[in-house]
Amino acid sequence: MSDLDAQARDILRGNDKGGYTVPTHGLYPYQWNWDSVFAAWGFAVDDLPRAWAEIETLLAGQWDNGMVPHILFHQVDPSYFPGPDVWQGTGPVPSSGISQPPIAATFVRQIAALDAANGAAKMRALFPALLKWHRWFYQWRSEDGAIVVTHPWETGRDNSPDWDPPFAAIDPVGIDTYQRRDTGHVNQDERPRKYEYDRYLYLVKLGADSGWDERYLRQVTPFRVADPTMSFTLLRANRDLLAMAAELGEPTDEIATWIAAQEAGAQTLWNPDIAAYDTCDLRSGAFGGGVSSAAFLCWYAGIHDDRMLGHLERIMSAETYGIASYDPDHAAYEPKRYWRGPVWAMMNMLIAMGLHEAGHTAHADAIRANTARMITENGFAEYFDPRDGAPAGGRSFTWTAAVWLGWASPTTGRDRWAASI
Repeated sequence: MSDLDAQARDILRGNDKGGYTVPTHGLYPYQWNWDSVFAAWGFAVDDLPRAWAEIETLLAGQWDNGMVPHILFHQVDPSYFPGPDVWQGTGPVPSSGISQPPIAATFVRQIAALDAANGAAKMRALFPALLKWHRWFYQWRSEDGAIVVTHPWETGRDNSPDWDPPFAAIDPVGIDTYQRRDTGHVNQDERPRKYEYDRYLYLVKLGADSGWDERYLRQVTPFRVADPTMSFTLLRANRDLLAMAAELGEPTDEIATWIAAQEAGAQTLWNPDIAAYDTCDLRSGAFGGGVSSAAFLCWYAGIHDDRMLGHLERIMSAETYGIASYDPDHAAYEPKRYWRGPVWAMMNMLIAMGLHEAGHTAHADAIRANTARMITENGFAEYFDPRDGAPAGGRSFTWTAAVWLGWASPTTGRDRWAASI
């Protein structure tokens, strides 16, 4: 495994732009929000100062309203579309106008536990920005305790079948002619379709034309969907933020209130028709109707709902490699097309971490072993075909390398998350 460890380290170094990493060259030439946090987790194996720099650079792009963007455009790169001229972000760094799953507080706490010399000081320095970011979610994105999104890209699960019903109600009028860049790097059969891209850009235009006015967008956007990814990652992050506040001697009442609201709100995402956590379109009131890998983040969130174990076992056994990003038994399942079926190593890590903490160690260990075998046999791809593990999307991918080093590798990753903090 030492060769794979070395390859993973080389990928992190190769994608390092000095203070931040790109997910992979060409396809994603900027700093992405949750990609960057996973990168920090990988750097923390060998280089704690570099791990902290990654998160500090991300939070330096925070907007005045508290939002931390999903992309920071540190330098112009024409290989990517849509760029900063389309997004018209209003923060201190050219950026997109939406956020991404807020996993930073959780990993700040984990990395601080590894850094006896500087962890407490770093945690104290980053705490105000994290608190401000979480507060933004509660001000603008909380509906009955569930967290809503105004763009599929915000969830990280860009073209999940979860978005098919709300997308069907959108007529993407008024968007300019555009040329995609992603299909110049990756086979188009592994990427979202033009139908979806038209609607992505319609929602970007709606936000940009409003100056990213959240109050206005809350009223007019046709896409406002309560999402398990955001709800569960923020709930977990708030638990870690609360622990940080207690350790630092900061007030805890506000964060505790958020947690209580989210614990109740998570149950509004339970779809009784499929007996699983699901998205809910707030415009139509309809559930998405399928089981995505995001549903299994319930344990990561501290909601130890064993009603989901049957789905987990079924989906894990359906293909050679799990966890498929969408239910293989669903009619919309596509095993090679981005978030409509492929396996994502970083989702596996979060799900397994939650299962381990909930006491489901056999399930967690099985996911970890399956992920390690998939990477060992197929390399550090962006995502993988669950049928045979074939690599898909970008290659030499930062978060897959980071997940290997910080979790899946038997030499550098074993039991790192299990340490008591």
